[in-house]
Amino acid sequence: MSSDILSFIIFLPAVVALGLMLTTRDVNTIRNIAFLTTTVILALVLKIYIEFVPSAGMQFVTNVPWIETYGISYYIGLDGFSLTILMMIAILIPTAYLLLWEGKTKGYWINMLLVQSGVTGTLFSLDIVLFYFFWEVMLLPVFLMIGSYGFGDKVFTTIKVTVYTMAGSLLMFIAILYLGVAHFKQFGEWSFAYDSLMQISTIPYDTKVWLFLAFLAAFAIKIPIFPLHTWIMETYKNAPTGAVFLLSSIMAKLGVYAIVRFMIPIFPEIYVEFSTWFVAIGLFGLVYFGIAALMQDDIKRMFAYSSASHLSFIAAGIFSLNAYGINGSLYLIIAHAIATGALFLLVGLMHEQTGFKTIKDLGGIAKKAPIFTFIFAVMLFANIGLPGTNGFVSELLIIFGIYEFNHTLGYIAALTVIIGATYMLWMFQRAILQNRPEGSVELKMRDLKIKEIIGLAPWVVLVFLMGFYPEIFMNKFEPTVTYYLNDILHIGAAK
Repeated sequence: MSSDILSFIIFLPAVVALGLMLTTRDVNTIRNIAFLTTTVILALVLKIYIEFVPSAGMQFVTNVPWIETYGISYYIGLDGFSLTILMMIAILIPTAYLLLWEGKTKGYWINMLLVQSGVTGTLFSLDIVLFYFFWEVMLLPVFLMIGSYGFGDKVFTTIKVTVYTMAGSLLMFIAILYLGVAHFKQFGEWSFAYDSLMQISTIPYDTKVWLFLAFLAAFAIKIPIFPLHTWIMETYKNAPTGAVFLLSSIMAKLGVYAIVRFMIPIFPEIYVEFSTWFVAIGLFGLVYFGIAALMQDDIKRMFAYSSASHLSFIAAGIFSLNAYGINGSLYLIIAHAIATGALFLLVGLMHEQTGFKTIKDLGGIAKKAPIFTFIFAVMLFANIGLPGTNGFVSELLIIFGIYEFNHTLGYIAALTVIIGATYMLWMFQRAILQNRPEGSVELKMRDLKIKEIIGLAPWVVLVFLMGFYPEIFMNKFEPTVTYYLNDILHIGAAK
């Protein structure tokens, strides 16, 4: 298959968005064409996924000069790690459209298409200047969605998230320029390709630490990792459902992806040196955000803390220095995207229909919307790691990985996952299952429509398919993990 297919997947949504922006104002036409575009991309990604040969190397590579004077290239490619996240994006976005189908404007759908181009470009980039370009591009449509279609103090929310993310991106950009100059000084030529930057050997250790932390700042804000998380609560509370879905299910995962793709190979010794600290910070975030979630009454804020808690757990697994933890983290990226994405979309539907988003004002949903309740329950159980779901497999692997890394931290990881089950089941009982008090206003709540059920059906299937047959999915990215551990970090992969 031609390597140009990756470029087609990147730019098709942006080209379609530009065409729709210039040619029509009819919202239904724009929505239908946008949905068709994402469906075409899903078909292409399925073809890539089937034909992909699991290996440590990059496939479907394109590398052509872009700004040749400074060695900046349009360098894109795909390995098992990026393929897995690509498959997640390709499935989740078109099916999410079916739950966002009604009451949206022209700008909403155009921004959704632009975000898809940004996230796939970020995912495929192997030149870090190109990566930085797409990293910024994917954020701009989300800022516009929050500012235009958000709730509450949406202008302040947009400014806050913009300042946070731009500050992190600026630090990363400075580190990128430093690496480019260091490469030029050592080899006499410019290059920003990540595999070329891996060869630099002249940077002092202390400087590498600062460069590592500069990259980490950008990625930790996006994930978010404690203490760079304070933007997330108001953003998830005030952002429109589509923007929350994109931030939580896709863009936060790209922060984790970027740590593995760039920070581990460029700064392997710093990654190993600081691993204990970041496993501990990840577990602290898991506990801190979990307790904070337990104290929330606004259901969207509760899910924001829940999402941050799980992402902290993923970060802890990434720094565990063994195949159990890293494989588990990659698997939990997908599992969490499915479960949390579905829950945010369902909460958005519930808020639109009832007008309420505080847990104490809800209740009685199960009687009015049994199909909604069933799918909500499936995603909730996947989120807390019930055996048989994809969440169980991934969380178990991370616990094994952290235990192998450090027995004490492993015991803590095993115990702290109970916190997630506590606040999720407490919320489910109060907001969905229990009846409303006598004399209270009856909620206006319908059950899911056929197109919404069709949209969520693949997600439900994946929850159980990934739970019972994890090898189908892990076989795609295990060679990449083994390569990182053996060849880059020189650590024997756990068998």
